[in-house]
Amino acid sequence: MKRRTTIGWSCLLSGLALLLLGSFTLLYPGSMLRGAVLLYGAAALVTGVVDILFCIRLETHTGFAPTLSLLSGILSVMSGVMLLVYPDAGQWILSLLFPIWFLAHCISQLSRLFLVRLYAGRGTYVLTLILDCLGIMLGVAMFFSPGFSLAAAGTLIGSYLLCLGGGSVVWGIEFLRKSSEE
Repeated sequence: MKRRTTIGWSCLLSGLALLLLGSFTLLYPGSMLRGAVLLYGAAALVTGVVDILFCIRLETHTGFAPTLSLLSGILSVMSGVMLLVYPDAGQWILSLLFPIWFLAHCISQLSRLFLVRLYAGRGTYVLTLILDCLGIMLGVAMFFSPGFSLAAAGTLIGSYLLCLGGGSVVWGIEFLRKSSEE
């Protein structure tokens, strides 16, 4: 029960952070400058830590899903720290780091999709599956076309972050609801 509560709160807080970041990005789509880079770095750091904590809390240290979740968490933390420490450099390499972060986070979410179906239900499972597949397609498109990444980043990324944050909030609420029923 304690494990579900911890996972629920971490998903809820991560989702709220993504909702705030998505709202900021949609309100100011052209502001991919220093402030946005710092916010994106903080969001990458938070989601990476959540991925790592999720892997630790899963208490299964072997297999494909925990290892993938741990690796993507480490990549997210590294991306977040780099953006926070070097925001000027982050503005230039945002077109490469952001797609990597998107891909790492979406693959991490897909690797633990079995838990979403088990604990959060079929609706949340389908929503998470759709959002993560869309995120992977967006990440691939941004990775192979940095110009697209910079030109449409504000609107596309803001919309996706709102969806991803909403999904994480729903998932966190479901975990907390299920843990309170036990």
